[in-house]
Amino acid sequence: MITMPPSLSNRTADPAVEAELDRLPTTPIVQPRHRYRELFPTEPPKAFGPDLLRRSIAHRIQEKAYGGLPAPTRRLLDQLVKAALAKPNGRLELPRRIKPGSELVRTWKGQTHRVAVTTDDFVYDGERYASLSEIAMEITGTKWNGPRFFGLRTKAGSDGK
Repeated sequence: MITMPPSLSNRTADPAVEAELDRLPTTPIVQPRHRYRELFPTEPPKAFGPDLLRRSIAHRIQEKAYGGLPAPTRRLLDQLVKAALAKPNGRLELPRRIKPGSELVRTWKGQTHRVAVTTDDFVYDGERYASLSEIAMEITGTKWNGPRFFGLRTKAGSDGK
């Protein structure tokens, strides 16, 4: 059975929806293909095997019954798709959000450096800094992209800066 996300778990489950979801894994493949055409305005993609076909149907059933993604999440996904289509290689790099309370650890020249993430800034070696780049400069003595230095972004070039 496919379960609802935690944000929806406080809602009352619709018995008809739950019954359809329970039946879905055991139905012959012809029925999910027909159900896909009912739920989506197109034929199921040829690349979809039975499992992916059933998962996409289950997602759409739950979405219709219990609601879809929040508007900000839909906007972010739309922006990511547009960004991917604009790039020649179509590769996406998701923005990382560092939660307050996290600790970033980086070993540089044999010494381990720890940075605490707070709501408004970063704390390194007892001092507060506005950006990770300032801390990377403090550690290395040269200019670095702070998120890249702490492994939050991929390297741009072979030198790692």
